[in-house]
Amino acid sequence: MKVFVTGTAGFIGYHVATRLLQKGHEVTGYDSVNDYYDVRIKQSRLEHLARSSLFTFVKGDLTDQRVLADAYNRCRPDRVIHLAAQAGVRYSIENPKAYVDSNLVGFQNIIELVRRSQPDHFLYASSSSVYGGNTKLPFSESDPTTHPISLYAATKMSNELVAKSYSHLYKIPAVGLRFFTVYGPYARPDMAIYKFAELMRQGKPIQVYNQGKMIRDWTYIDDIVDGILASLEKPESGEVYNLGKGSPDYLSEMIELLEDYLGIKAKKEFLPIQMGDVEATNADISKAMSRLGYEPKTQLKEGLRHFCAWYRAYHA
Repeated sequence: MKVFVTGTAGFIGYHVATRLLQKGHEVTGYDSVNDYYDVRIKQSRLEHLARSSLFTFVKGDLTDQRVLADAYNRCRPDRVIHLAAQAGVRYSIENPKAYVDSNLVGFQNIIELVRRSQPDHFLYASSSSVYGGNTKLPFSESDPTTHPISLYAATKMSNELVAKSYSHLYKIPAVGLRFFTVYGPYARPDMAIYKFAELMRQGKPIQVYNQGKMIRDWTYIDDIVDGILASLEKPESGEVYNLGKGSPDYLSEMIELLEDYLGIKAKKEFLPIQMGDVEATNADISKAMSRLGYEPKTQLKEGLRHFCAWYRAYHA
């Protein structure tokens, strides 16, 4: 297949493109390589992908319609995986325009290209953040998502609504995947696991919110990629799926495992829960299991061991 993947300099996009290349597919990657976090790790991901003759990379912003359309039309994709977005809940409070540009305008630009070319399938990244302040656990795809508590969540909910309307109007196979706190090698440095590891290595205190009682459905990257590729083979119109581990862990447990694997005792600064954050996430993955054959295999203990091994090697 020819696959157009946005966000290939990003964490999930890099791993998805890697797996597609290993399977012999042609991949055209598109990414702005912005400086939301250290671009060196983004460049490192792209250098790995560039080793494959099946990989083509185009640097461009989602809001640049000319560059995006040119890259897309040159690829003439059979499948489209749209993972590029401005990420981060707290950053959406500081810089809302970045989210409007990338997650709203950018999404509209890519789905318009999909409408015109009618590829076999369009997958896009949504987020567990769409569940907002829901207190019912686990989160199910049938739960209401009408009360987002951050701009980031609101943009992802908007993506789902636009995709559903386009699916209905233009018969486009479009599926949204709600990711739950993804981690692993080459993870984003702004995410808690990577950020804590960095601060611990530097002997600086880590900020622990809600006394460490935050609960997250940490999901290992290999399991997420399995779910994405499973969905890629099953075109559907207007569907959404949870992709998580299905069993959450406490923040305090994650920190203890990091301390063990890195051999460093963390200095902790305890803070109240932050604006825009939720206390707990937990994915009901029964729909993805029954319809996609999705089956996450990696528990937090094993996944963190893999992450820490990579982290030591990367920062050697």
